[in-house]
Amino acid sequence: MLKEKVLDKILIFLIGISGGTLIGGAFFHLLPEALEKSNTIYTYTYLILGFIAFFIMERFLLWRHCHEGKCEVHPVSYLNLIGDGIHNFIDGLIIGTSFYVDIRFGIITTLIIIMHEIPQEIGDFGVLVYGGMNKYKALAYNFLSALTAIIGAALGCFFSGSLEFFTPLIVPFAAGGFIYIAACDLVPEIHKQADIRKATFSMICFIAGIFFMLLVKMLH
Repeated sequence: MLKEKVLDKILIFLIGISGGTLIGGAFFHLLPEALEKSNTIYTYTYLILGFIAFFIMERFLLWRHCHEGKCEVHPVSYLNLIGDGIHNFIDGLIIGTSFYVDIRFGIITTLIIIMHEIPQEIGDFGVLVYGGMNKYKALAYNFLSALTAIIGAALGCFFSGSLEFFTPLIVPFAAGGFIYIAACDLVPEIHKQADIRKATFSMICFIAGIFFMLLVKMLH
């Protein structure tokens, strides 16, 4: 609904929010959930593997699309879509499993997930626009990545008893990807901001994103 000029002005703040919610989501939501399932060295190993995998994917995308200095859509956009798709899939698994346990529990779980998804999706939209997509394309791709939640919910409902072996691997892997995107792509953009007021406010947005994810976790 915003004009392109207005969107360009607030883009750095959306990047700050997204970086904060990604870090908060990884450390306050995904990692604790993984540790509940399997409190072993393997959890941290999968987290590091996720970090490395996203690093390799970004290097591959840089070589494939940006090696000539022309990059219409930056690799961070694709990485964000992959990471968000995995995250939404995990959320869907959680929703499907909780409805399998009890309908009321499923409704509460869905509302909690919506609470932490809204700020992250707003930030993700900002990252896609920053990465080179126009706002309509960014909305469309963000919507497509959200559809993985439906797949996850269906699988969570029908294969609830078999997820104990699957979740401890994919959850920390996704957390590692989120940490990589935030630390290696988004935070450096805040540092590059020449305007000290914009850089400071973007940093505040980053911290606010982290605290919001912590608040949701505490309320949950």
